[in-house]
Amino acid sequence: MLDVNVKKMVMERAMLVAIKQRNETKFVVEEHLDELEMLADTAGAETILKVIQDRPAPDKAYYVGKGKVEELAELVELNEIVLVIFDGDLSPTQVRNLEKLLDIKIIDRSGLILDIFASHAKTKQAKTQVELAQLQYMLPRLTRAWTHLSKQHGGIGTKGPGETQIETDRRLIRTRISKLKEVLVTIDKQDITKSLNRQDFLKASLVGYTNAGKSTFLNLLTDADVLAENKLFATLDSTTRSFELEKDKKVLISDTVGFIRKLPHNLVASFKSTLNVVKDADIILHVIDISHPFYEDHIKVVEETLEELGCKDSLKIKLFNKIDVLEDKDRISYVKNKYDNSILISAERAINISEVKQELLDIYENNYRAKEIILKSSQSKLVAQIHSMADVLTIENIDEDVKINYKANKAN
Repeated sequence: MLDVNVKKMVMERAMLVAIKQRNETKFVVEEHLDELEMLADTAGAETILKVIQDRPAPDKAYYVGKGKVEELAELVELNEIVLVIFDGDLSPTQVRNLEKLLDIKIIDRSGLILDIFASHAKTKQAKTQVELAQLQYMLPRLTRAWTHLSKQHGGIGTKGPGETQIETDRRLIRTRISKLKEVLVTIDKQDITKSLNRQDFLKASLVGYTNAGKSTFLNLLTDADVLAENKLFATLDSTTRSFELEKDKKVLISDTVGFIRKLPHNLVASFKSTLNVVKDADIILHVIDISHPFYEDHIKVVEETLEELGCKDSLKIKLFNKIDVLEDKDRISYVKNKYDNSILISAERAINISEVKQELLDIYENNYRAKEIILKSSQSKLVAQIHSMADVLTIENIDEDVKINYKANKAN
């Protein structure tokens, strides 16, 4: 109980702001704000108010209209708000103008997501990728006054390199960006080496909208003990584990960072090295939260991100997760009729997991073909190498020769 109270004491009181444009419904905008609230909660903010303004387009000076900004200023004072989060991306001019009128910390959706990534980055690779994205996000915004940083100590939007923004100039940032890119190139080369070592295994990669249940699914299959909680972006680093479909038939399966709508482009670009496990995969398992009212929008976001990563033509299976908590049962027949190559599952309750394993086994059998090779008995090192790299079916000694029947990846 004490931990909960401590958490409430340090939560920043936030107001969320969005605009509803002509081509949007209020229901969609409200759902986007609900997601923004989850992001804010993940970052450590308590949402006190949500404000929506009908506008044909964002105002160039303030994002919302100036009259609405004056209303926001009153709400900030009345509700002791310390942070205003906008659902869209703000220009440096908009941020500067909003800070002058509201006199508190302003952050946009991209800045919030970057802050969450900075908090959750654990490995050197993830920290490097996040810092690179933050600096690229920061660079065009150096014209702003950064007045909130002189008034605020820590908090959302000031993690990582944000703490030294006042002292940083463009030249130093560009130098740092170049250095970080060099570090990521080195990491990429190491990942390529690891990938080559795994080329004789069937490789599956888990992708999905954030909080769809990928980590829970991985833990179920492999006992990976990956953090799985009801938080956005609980997992940043890719995690690879193996599991056995049948005797001597193993699959390497990798969990990856979740996707989300309006994901900052710089973040996608910097995380491409982590997402290489998706490009290298023989099969992509797309985990979808079927219980979410906007699950089809989530599918679209993931497919667009996969296309950006160059995975448009990869073999994919859609795993519609959380059927155990689905209230609208008509959605099951709708999904079955609309989406080919899909399986309805519950990773939490292990429902239909055997069907997933059978599908993977079929793919394994189709990807690996039987081969025969005859070697001299003296070629013991080569015989041992085949044992280590392939699934040896039979081995027969014929005079001074050794006949080996084995299964190997068709690409080899």
